[in-house]
Amino acid sequence: MSETAVAVTEALLREAAPRLAAVSESPRAEAERLLAEVLGTSRTRLVAGLAAAPSAEQRVTYEQLLARRAAGEPYAYLSGRQPFRQIELQVSPDVLIPRADTEHLVDWALERLAAWQSVGLAEPRVWDVCTGSGCVALAIAEASPTARLLASDLSPAALTVARGNAAALGLSRLEFVEADSLDWPTPAPFELIVANPPYIAEGDPHLPALRHEPRLALVSGPDGLDCLRRLIAQAPARLAPGGWLLLEHGYDQGAAVRALLAAAGFDEVASRRDYGGQERVSGGRWPGAAR
Repeated sequence: MSETAVAVTEALLREAAPRLAAVSESPRAEAERLLAEVLGTSRTRLVAGLAAAPSAEQRVTYEQLLARRAAGEPYAYLSGRQPFRQIELQVSPDVLIPRADTEHLVDWALERLAAWQSVGLAEPRVWDVCTGSGCVALAIAEASPTARLLASDLSPAALTVARGNAAALGLSRLEFVEADSLDWPTPAPFELIVANPPYIAEGDPHLPALRHEPRLALVSGPDGLDCLRRLIAQAPARLAPGGWLLLEHGYDQGAAVRALLAAAGFDEVASRRDYGGQERVSGGRWPGAAR
């Protein structure tokens, strides 16, 4: 990059960073990442002065992205990508942006799969409900190649994103279906059902900050528990004896979800905490001997 190009780029970044201060903890870094996206290069090369100066058309694109980010649109929707565990996913406003806390749901699921496989259950069946971008199902498939996975969502647009992610990652053995909760006519029982369903209450004060993400994937009734109640009620008919149901939920819903699981007849009911120390995933085992 010439000295003139460096000066042009630096001027753009100095102007851009303050505009992102209200929506980003690292406004300068985000301004650099956005410009690198527009230039089709890495942030490392940009910062090192190795990228070309933006063209007039690229400056217009950069300005549009800055305006969207300054208005609160999540960075993941601007870049179209979001990392999750060891995989990178394509995302759009049709799906919830995968969060790091959901990794705890995947971790628990993989523990259960490893336990079954260690005793000879070579191909445990797993159903990922409310799959969205496919992050949970695809992370499980990537880490547990012998698991047989079904992933479902009520949103056809979300399923398009999930199928695209599966194709991009070369994980073609998953089956994706359009279904509301566990309403899908599959006769086979599952060893494991996992879900990151909607769990935010209507009128929750956090909803305005999530306005760019699909409401269908966020809100679930007056107390946020409607979808969780339904999954807990439906799961016994879908689980094999000894099978597990694992559910992500809100930071303050652990006790309620454990009570629902116990009332439905699950045993070994427990919760796991997220990176912030809040109860984030709860689950239980359906009675009986695992096959």
